[in-house]
Amino acid sequence: MTKAVFIAAAEPNSGKSLVALGLVNMLLGQARRVGYFKPIIDYEPAQGPDPHIDTITRHFKLALPYADTYAYTRPEALRLIEADAQGELIDAVIRKYKHWEDNYDFTVVEGSDFLGPGTAFEFDANLSIAKNLGVPVVLVVSGEGKSTAQLVSSVLTLLRNFEGREVPVLLVVANRVVPAQAEDVQALLRAQLPEDVLLAVIPENPNLLHPTMREIQAGLGGKLLFGAEGLGNQVDNYIIGAMQVPQFLNYLKDNVLIVTPGDRGDIIVAALQANTSANYPRVAGLVLTAGSEPDPPIMRLLEGLPGVVPILAVPMGSFETTTRVANIKSRISPENPKKILLAINTFERHVDVRVLEEKLVSFQSEGITPHMFQYRLLQWAKRSRRHIVLPEGNDDRILRAAAQLLHQDVVDLTILGDPAEVAASAKRLGLNLPAGHLRIVDPVNSEQYADYVETFYELRKDKGVNHDMARDLLRDVSYFGSMMVYKGHADGMVSGAVHTTQHTIRPALQFIKTKPGVSVVSSVFFMCLPDRVAVFGDCAVNPNPTAEQLAEIAISSAESSRAFGIEPRVAMLSYSSGTSGAGADVEKVRQATELVRQKRPDLKVDGPIQYDAAVDPLVGRQKLPDSEVAGQASVLIFPDLNTGNNTYKAVQRETGALAIGPVLQGLNKPVNDLSRGCTVDDIFNTVVITAIQSQQG
Repeated sequence: MTKAVFIAAAEPNSGKSLVALGLVNMLLGQARRVGYFKPIIDYEPAQGPDPHIDTITRHFKLALPYADTYAYTRPEALRLIEADAQGELIDAVIRKYKHWEDNYDFTVVEGSDFLGPGTAFEFDANLSIAKNLGVPVVLVVSGEGKSTAQLVSSVLTLLRNFEGREVPVLLVVANRVVPAQAEDVQALLRAQLPEDVLLAVIPENPNLLHPTMREIQAGLGGKLLFGAEGLGNQVDNYIIGAMQVPQFLNYLKDNVLIVTPGDRGDIIVAALQANTSANYPRVAGLVLTAGSEPDPPIMRLLEGLPGVVPILAVPMGSFETTTRVANIKSRISPENPKKILLAINTFERHVDVRVLEEKLVSFQSEGITPHMFQYRLLQWAKRSRRHIVLPEGNDDRILRAAAQLLHQDVVDLTILGDPAEVAASAKRLGLNLPAGHLRIVDPVNSEQYADYVETFYELRKDKGVNHDMARDLLRDVSYFGSMMVYKGHADGMVSGAVHTTQHTIRPALQFIKTKPGVSVVSSVFFMCLPDRVAVFGDCAVNPNPTAEQLAEIAISSAESSRAFGIEPRVAMLSYSSGTSGAGADVEKVRQATELVRQKRPDLKVDGPIQYDAAVDPLVGRQKLPDSEVAGQASVLIFPDLNTGNNTYKAVQRETGALAIGPVLQGLNKPVNDLSRGCTVDDIFNTVVITAIQSQQG
């Protein structure tokens, strides 16, 4: 039976969107098809999509027709209630919901927002909808402006209302709780809630509440003069620039919004200079008040500056402007992915996700979707925190990925590079690199440098390496990072955004070396296709492997597949299937297949086999009707690097698949290579994979 959950609140601004994001993210890790349904929306479709629906569908790339994601607008629902036709409303909602029940494995249903006229009917309507859909409920109650006693009373009253209508409550979320009250709220509620009702107390997080410059512009109706690219900047503080510059500079705080009259050129210039200075906090933007814009010389100066922060002009005075800024409510929107990730991370930190999954999801999906795969990887990486070294601290993509990893609390990181240059780059990029789980190390000035040099000399002196050569090589970030892994000062290394594959893996081959029984280092890509994840090997390392090496690559790839939750069914690819072809290339694959069967009789393997016969069930049945691999292969082994590298890139480009890798296999400790054309997401995923590899020993 298809599963669903209903998110209910009894007041506006409760934080339902945080809970919805967390639930959908969690469920996409377990179910192939997740639906999202909001029976009553607050926005007329002609004016644009409902912000909650828009955020969920765009962030998770859910292919949901917008017309199917809701049943009624608020005015339509209100007219039915006033006409004493609530039964008609409920019937229509159920009919719409049945569409999701028929077509999706799990559906998240979100109650209304309590905004605008007609809020009196909403609570009863939400309760009736949940009751008639027959789904369990997650109750969300805001702690904003409430004492501990008031918050506890609100939760218990809301719970009694649902229990009185025999609507099962699965989880109670006390959200936006003052941090100092959180412990008391947790203890008092846990003592009074039924044992089978889960409880999550989420402290208020200012980073989820503070608006962006885009929201400031929308809230004030401001005219954008400069800095469109910075409208995503978050505003954590604001000040009025009405004093002399030296005094003004003393009041700057991180991510500050400066409100000042447009004729204060001195304040404007000082603010922009402070933003570029390493000695002052980051400026989020400026609002120029009183309907005045900068004088022509100042405008000319601003037009010639690179990277100016957003500057808005408004007709109101400074006092009215700051009052309105203080009242702007921030939304979690698709344009702010950092805030979405923070919301998901907050949900996972304060909700017992594993217990919730057990209560919600009692079925096992066949196969594994890309989102399931990425979700599981992240959960595995977090179970046992690992320390990963990133040697290329001079690359902006590395720093952006590092910020995401640290903010999502995935790993500890060491970034190699000059600390001052890394800090300057982070500020230029608007990144906050939390210091608690991060070290920035300059190899030559590291306290470990001399020890690493001596260790390398001892390991390689028989190969003609002297102390001078060792000192020179340990200045190289790839050698230094690999030595960190060898010495146990890091659990793994990810490099290659700037360096070649050979430059990345050469040090590992020299002293980390291969696992016992493994003679060849190879690679796989996890190809996240639209509806499944396949393993491609070897597409990055070995140009023309022998039959023995190809067999070893197949076995290593099958083990990597199983280690990451994909049941291995190994296809040894060639230009012919079964016994239909002849020639040296086919014979090599045939011989490799037999070697795999001899060494690992437990593995499902077949070959030679063509790509279409390996992955298409119809073609597989026609060409190899008795095969347990044909048509359902999950691990595809290419006969040489030329075939493998071109095929993975063709599949990636033509299908839009996400290719995670290359993931190196066969080394004693994990070192992974990046493509020099890698994205921030590629780096993030590769670090997660490396962390999991280090857990598996």
